[in-house]
Amino acid sequence: MREITLGRTGITTVQNAFGALPIQRIPMEEAVRILHRAYEGGMTFFDTARGYTDSEEKLGEAFDGMRERIYISTKTHCSTPEVFKRDLETSLKNLRTDYIDIYQLHMVPQCYRPDDGTGLYECLLEAKRQGMIRHIGITTHRLHVAMEIVQSGLYETLQFPFSYLSADKDIELVRACRDAGVGFLGMKGLAGGLIRRSDAAMAFLEDHDNVLPLWGIQKMSELEEWLSYMDETPILNDERRAFIQKEREELSGDFCRGCGYCMPCPQGIEIFNAARMSLFLKRAPVAAQITPEKQAMMAKIDDCVNCRQCASRCPYELDTPALLKKNLAFYRKFLAGEITT
Repeated sequence: MREITLGRTGITTVQNAFGALPIQRIPMEEAVRILHRAYEGGMTFFDTARGYTDSEEKLGEAFDGMRERIYISTKTHCSTPEVFKRDLETSLKNLRTDYIDIYQLHMVPQCYRPDDGTGLYECLLEAKRQGMIRHIGITTHRLHVAMEIVQSGLYETLQFPFSYLSADKDIELVRACRDAGVGFLGMKGLAGGLIRRSDAAMAFLEDHDNVLPLWGIQKMSELEEWLSYMDETPILNDERRAFIQKEREELSGDFCRGCGYCMPCPQGIEIFNAARMSLFLKRAPVAAQITPEKQAMMAKIDDCVNCRQCASRCPYELDTPALLKKNLAFYRKFLAGEITT
């Protein structure tokens, strides 16, 4: 078991952290049971957000009375000081605590700075001065924004997608965080479900010793898999290196990472799943992808009016309408038996 220190925050925690977005999908009792098991298994860092419906409440229920034994990070997707203050008060209430270890501006489109006219950075400083938050963090999917954040020196942690499918520029960002003393919280270590081998995912992240991976956990079986790596952590051996290289070659180029920035679609298209359908058919159990519900989801692509709102929002600059149509064509050929995976 390895420990990771998050830059200049001084927060030191074990090598695997709990990403609490998925527990919003399960009942309270089951979520509490999983969270307790995570703590018993050695996890001490838990990441949630105001936008994850009742995820904060489930953390509050699970860890009421044992606050000092764990670290909690949460987020606000606010755009005004008024919403910032309301979100922070709600998070403190939900989490049953009087402080948050790392409070993050969520999915930001820019690096918020003092005197930029938004008042958001000033809110962070005031909340820290009052002791409601201990460290200032931020999250984004946009690489150029992330690099500006690191270079600004204003933020103590950065949360950013990072997996073995990440580009060389993303790896440069990780190194820049280390050099600047910025803690790196790695989200989407399984690339939104595209990565199927957790041992390879873990080995890659283990090779970057300043990255704290946040594993999204919804099932006890998923948790047990990550806990098993606490004592016997997979290493980046020759076999895993070769596997990762093959994966990177297969998934190089234009593919949807599933970040969800493109949503909502005015035509009701479930873009972040529909745009990855060909990959799901190749890399996941097929039966789950050809249900009537999934076929109806894919058929919605016919309603696309090429408004390009999705493309304008994509942090990876994908031609999303073209990608959707490409996936629909592949899907229909697969259903017709014209191609196999």
